[in-house]
Amino acid sequence: MSDPQFFEKTPTESLVIGDLSEATAQLGALSTHETADLLERVSTRRAAVLFRLLGKDQAAAVFDALEPPIQADLITSLREDEVGTLFESLDPDDRAKLVDEVPAAVATRLISGLSAEERSHTNAVLGYPAGTIGRRMSPHFVSVHPHDTAETALAKARALDDTAETVYTMLVTDTGRTLAGVVSLREVLMSDPSVPIADLMQEADSVRATDDAEAAALALVDRAHLLVPVTDSEHHVLGILTLDDAAQILRDEADEDAARAGGAEPLRRPYLSTSVLRIARSRVVWLLVLAVSGLLTVQVLEIFETTLEQAVVLAMFIPLLTGIGGNTGSQAASTVTRALAVGDVRTRDVGLVLLREVRVGLVLGVLMGALGFVLATLVYDMPTGVVIGLTIVCICAMAASVGGAMPLLAKAIKVDPAVFSTPFITTFCDATGLIIYFSIAKAVLGI
Repeated sequence: MSDPQFFEKTPTESLVIGDLSEATAQLGALSTHETADLLERVSTRRAAVLFRLLGKDQAAAVFDALEPPIQADLITSLREDEVGTLFESLDPDDRAKLVDEVPAAVATRLISGLSAEERSHTNAVLGYPAGTIGRRMSPHFVSVHPHDTAETALAKARALDDTAETVYTMLVTDTGRTLAGVVSLREVLMSDPSVPIADLMQEADSVRATDDAEAAALALVDRAHLLVPVTDSEHHVLGILTLDDAAQILRDEADEDAARAGGAEPLRRPYLSTSVLRIARSRVVWLLVLAVSGLLTVQVLEIFETTLEQAVVLAMFIPLLTGIGGNTGSQAASTVTRALAVGDVRTRDVGLVLLREVRVGLVLGVLMGALGFVLATLVYDMPTGVVIGLTIVCICAMAASVGGAMPLLAKAIKVDPAVFSTPFITTFCDATGLIIYFSIAKAVLGI
């Protein structure tokens, strides 16, 4: 017998046939994240209608779970009072992400509609440049003093439970808001109520508000803390970065790196809710850049046109050699980009990286060059085999060193290393590899 749920309509289908009551009931049965996923998969117009069918509390929770671009789309379709309520319900760091997605006039109106306290918190976050951890911190945290007792700390945690980002780790500050340490809720609960926090607190790792967001998030994840305090240059506490926010930052950066490594800009919104024109726009710029840079390869072939005419067999190996060079360079770039992201290497290590990648490239080149020499000799002749073998060795060494150095160069000039990865490295290695190929061929074959 068939599953009866197979024949049930979805909220979107109920909306299409005009059955609003059934759509409302179906939405009410969904979890917050299921509803958010549904709204991110439909058009903006239908998402706005479905959103209005949600209850007040459910609407606030769903809105918070949506991606900022989808929130921005919804804002244009909702009434002023609805928008104000939803914007007020967001955390300051989430408001900052939404403000980045809407026009300046809309952002000003949204911020001006906040209460004085929330406007102050939001402006504090917006005061830091995009890409810094100050822009992603939460100013809502539990703060206790070293002379407070465990009982007093618990009372403060209870009082701020509804507004604080987390109560499981409390910051310990002196009267001037200078960070003194951290104390876990577990330690406070398990201690005698009269014990001072100074006896329970631990030394705190912290990050500067102007630090790179990805670096700060990675530091928090590596240290396996629940949060890390965010301070100014004088070690005054400004906010906190929680583990879940850090994980989201790293996911966003990974998505961005993956898109750029594939020669496209990140969509910054769910795929199915992104228009065809927006998807095309995210790809066309890189295609044009690669098309123009690809002309270098054509120019190289034109320069060595006479060489090709005297040894037509050389043309047969061009796809093989360019493929080996591009893949070797991309592998090296991916490895070093990852090492940069996790802090294994720094820009000052460029010499060590180059030396290591040249050696790796030589090992790979010798292995593949030997195979290329044997096959080319068997199929054609020994001089051709020598050309192919030597070329593969040289191309692998060159491509590995270039692929390893490019991410470090990008980091040094404040450019995303992913931008310098596969597309540019492949093009560079293609052109340079052909120059190496034909130079070796002219020397060995005497043409």
